[in-house]
Amino acid sequence: MVAPMEIRTVAPAVQPAVEQVVSAAFGEAPDGRVVQMMRALEAGGAARASLVAVIDEQIVGHVGLSRGWVDARRELVEVLVLSPLSVRPDRQGRGVGTALVAAALETAGDHGAPAVFLEGSPDYYGRRGFSSASALGFERPSTRIPDPGFQVALLASYQRWMVGRLIYPEAFWTTDTVGLRDPELERVEAQIASN
Repeated sequence: MVAPMEIRTVAPAVQPAVEQVVSAAFGEAPDGRVVQMMRALEAGGAARASLVAVIDEQIVGHVGLSRGWVDARRELVEVLVLSPLSVRPDRQGRGVGTALVAAALETAGDHGAPAVFLEGSPDYYGRRGFSSASALGFERPSTRIPDPGFQVALLASYQRWMVGRLIYPEAFWTTDTVGLRDPELERVEAQIASN
């Protein structure tokens, strides 16, 4: 029998276990860039939601939502950025990430956010409610984000005038977690060009 999965808000007591899941999912050291980004988002007041997937009282996945902005012509619009999405390597491919993305979008809607942005695979996230942000009139915060990976999910409070450049919170820049760097960026761009 498969144990049921529960999505919960992160409690401070489980933060070390969350960081272990994130480090493992990204193949980083325990104090790697993605964990540093999460800490900086929290310390800087940009973190808006942090959710975990729990099976048999073990944390198997995590998703974070932080504040960002769209620099629209009419006014600055507060939006949410989904990052990071992490699933323990031994639990990947079993629906944990899908459940976390769905919970994050529901949470974002409950917060009244008009849109949720992310950097990621259009194949993966396209099946989970996201589409090309550029095609909808949004501009990437960095040219190091390959255009197909710049994704958005529009929510109920979105209005058509809310387009412009996405602005990330400072923590993304200070931890250098925006987009890709060469040689990985060069490899991904070559792959996109060949398709």
